[in-house]
Amino acid sequence: MASNLQARLQSGDFVVTAEITPPVSTDPAEFLARALPLKGLATAVNVTDGAGAKVHLSSLAAAHFLVQNGIEPIVQMTCRDRNRLALQADILGAVALGVRNMLMLAGDDPKLGDQPQAKAVFDLDSRSLLAMADGMRRAQALPSGTPIAGKLPIVLGAADLPIDPPPGWEPKGLRAKLAAGAEFVQTQFCMDTGVVRRYAARLMDAGIRVPMLIGVAPIPSARSARWMREKLYGTLIPEDFIARLEKAPDARREGRRICVEVLRELADTNFAEIPAVIEESGVTTRKRRR
Repeated sequence: MASNLQARLQSGDFVVTAEITPPVSTDPAEFLARALPLKGLATAVNVTDGAGAKVHLSSLAAAHFLVQNGIEPIVQMTCRDRNRLALQADILGAVALGVRNMLMLAGDDPKLGDQPQAKAVFDLDSRSLLAMADGMRRAQALPSGTPIAGKLPIVLGAADLPIDPPPGWEPKGLRAKLAAGAEFVQTQFCMDTGVVRRYAARLMDAGIRVPMLIGVAPIPSARSARWMREKLYGTLIPEDFIARLEKAPDARREGRRICVEVLRELADTNFAEIPAVIEESGVTTRKRRR
């Protein structure tokens, strides 16, 4: 196996990862102070790449600090800031630094960040980046044909947005990312386990079986929940959770309690509920639209 994350995902275990945004700093101490408590708890830790289209410590450098401290990273690579030459170089550089897991993303538009005058690159989209990286590891060569010296043991991930699938819906985007080489999927925040169950059932009916890491978070307040729903595209937070946060005497504690509930429900869903949901939905008796 290329990484512990890959092994755990393929085993069928319920896997927990975490995500940390590197600081705007040349000192890794703050970053490591947030990461070290996750050691032994999270299978791997995501390192964001210019989250929110804002500058932070390099994701590759931050991921290397995790490797040095015995924490397995998932480095995020975005198409926003680099052309294909730079992305190929970063893939090689990541492996040289001990990084194996890579989440390939388009990246937020610079207009959404704090330096909106910055020019986006977008030489590739996320699917093309996945296909390029997959081609590199399969051929052990660059797209130009230049051989790559040394092994390239990389594990590729893609992003997805769970939805409540309407009739006739097909997971075309996700299917294309899997065909391009994605081996696991990480999603935007989805605190609605009902949506997760229905979405997973439809994916399985469509013949898609891929390890999927559902995004959850301990939301500190109702205000934060509303901000996430408005500003973080694709975020799903049920209204009753927001009501609970508003009524709670300690919103932060209630946010943790909600997150624990969601995690437990997701664990039960992964191991027990999906077959029952599929049977109850009757989707396996329907013909798929062509």
